Amino acid sequence: MGNWQVRRIISYVQSKPRFEMSEELHRQWESEQASLKLRLVDSDTEAWQRSPSFSGLQRVGGVDLSFIKGDDVNACAQLVVLSYPEMELLYEDCRMVTLSAPYIAGFLAFRETPFLVEAVQRLESETPSLLPQVIFVDGNGLFHYREFGLACHLGVLTGLPCIGVAKNLLQVQGVENSERHKEQIKELQNRGDTFPLEASSGRVLGKALKSSDRSTKPLYVSVGHRISLDTAVRLTTACCKYRIPEPIRQADIRSREYLRKHFPEGSEEGATAGREREGRAAGIRSL
Repeated sequence: MGNWQVRRIISYVQSKPRFEMSEELHRQWESEQASLKLRLVDSDTEAWQRSPSFSGLQRVGGVDLSFIKGDDVNACAQLVVLSYPEMELLYEDCRMVTLSAPYIAGFLAFRETPFLVEAVQRLESETPSLLPQVIFVDGNGLFHYREFGLACHLGVLTGLPCIGVAKNLLQVQGVENSERHKEQIKELQNRGDTFPLEASSGRVLGKALKSSDRSTKPLYVSVGHRISLDTAVRLTTACCKYRIPEPIRQADIRSREYLRKHFPEGSEEGATAGREREGRAAGIRSL
């Protein structure tokens, strides 16, 4: 990946006053996003991806950010690497970070990605043998306003296959939480059942997935980078002991525990609520 791009993003957002939503910033990010999107690969690139049993896949990663209660600036950035298929912890990186970039609808990646990229870079530098072969991201990939969400950013900047897994529906490009959408959810009967998230253009941007027989709420899976949608859905299902894929679930659990230990009076919201807070601000529209 290009370290200069990460440094450029961090330098730019840190030069701006906190939470400034200027036209200049919007144009800068839109241009950067369009440039990165040119490098996106939405097909399988690895031999293990084409194997029915994912033969050759040994390490899966998960990332998440956890926010202190009432604080949208200081967060715990978490990376975990688990063995596949055992789902045993091989590596974790947990750092407190300060998010100086504002939240702007459709540009969450510019707020969070630099810290997640740095976590991957530390792992690659210190213990390259544990670098994950794929990373699960708590957020969206191609299922996004401009078809380039958080999982796409992380994938392109690290060069690793990435999968976007969102817990809530992002209402974009004609995909809405309509009565028809609710009926489709009811039609998901068994673990692994899906239906496509089709944009007004007819392009399928992701799939709604019933990841657990016990869950009544689907996950929204989309391509991040260097993996096809069908493979992303299959692997997400394979990595789910419960509703949430284990790499993301472990990143969530461990970031929550870090905040409970170091910030006992401000850790109740945890990683998931931090993500939901962003969703509420945008009407679950622009992660």
